[in-house]
Amino acid sequence: MIDAHFHIWQLARQDYGWLTPALAPIYRNVTVDDWQRESTPCGIRGGILVQAAPTEAETAFLLRAAGDNDAVLGVVGWVDMQVSDAASRVERLARHAKLKGLRPMLQDIADPDWILQPAVRPALQAMAACNLSFDALVKPVHLPCILQLVDRHPSLRIVIDHGAKPAIASPGDCGPGSDWERGLQALASGTNAFCKLSGLWTEAGSGAGVESTRSCAQQILSMFGSQRVLWGSDWPVLELAGGYADWHGFASSMVDPALRADVFEASARRAYRL
Repeated sequence: MIDAHFHIWQLARQDYGWLTPALAPIYRNVTVDDWQRESTPCGIRGGILVQAAPTEAETAFLLRAAGDNDAVLGVVGWVDMQVSDAASRVERLARHAKLKGLRPMLQDIADPDWILQPAVRPALQAMAACNLSFDALVKPVHLPCILQLVDRHPSLRIVIDHGAKPAIASPGDCGPGSDWERGLQALASGTNAFCKLSGLWTEAGSGAGVESTRSCAQQILSMFGSQRVLWGSDWPVLELAGGYADWHGFASSMVDPALRADVFEASARRAYRL
């Protein structure tokens, strides 16, 4: 099985603007070995290491970690998409065998239309040409923009992170007819985008049990189907809500046994060309 979304970090790097002492449960150094201690007992044998800082220096740090451990099957990094030489930067990063995708931190950018600006088109075109995936770290407000992104760059492979972060703590915001449901359904039915079954528990609010994610998880699986849903832990961010084994076990129970090979391995291999 493959964990399609996990993180590591070293606090001394000081480029994680969002990671502060206020997030006490995860405010510590985290290594690939730490992730393996959580994931291996669940049967996970490989994973996709995803950026947590908007710096190319962190991407280099992740690629070095991936080079040191065969369990890291790929890296989703970050590049400055607005600089004049963004395309060449993308091409240079793509020479690393384990660089599988890039992720602008769209959820932290005030303008939901940021990704549609002309300045970032060369970077997106270079990503498609280099066969890199675009990880969309988005909220429901961004989904119409991602649909337009697909129209403009049809050869760019899109992976929606964390089910587009539904507002599970406010059921009316993620139920039938909600902006989240309509936006995600449009991507599911009108594009070839993938969607990660990850990050939902932390969207459920403080103290919520993992069962609170069931409805949204069911909707994601129903909309995208097993061949375009890939499971991820989002560990250690997951620890703000609960434990690795609990999330893995719950997600496993949500998926028909005949389809688990897709959700827990094959979809990740397709999305990230593993």
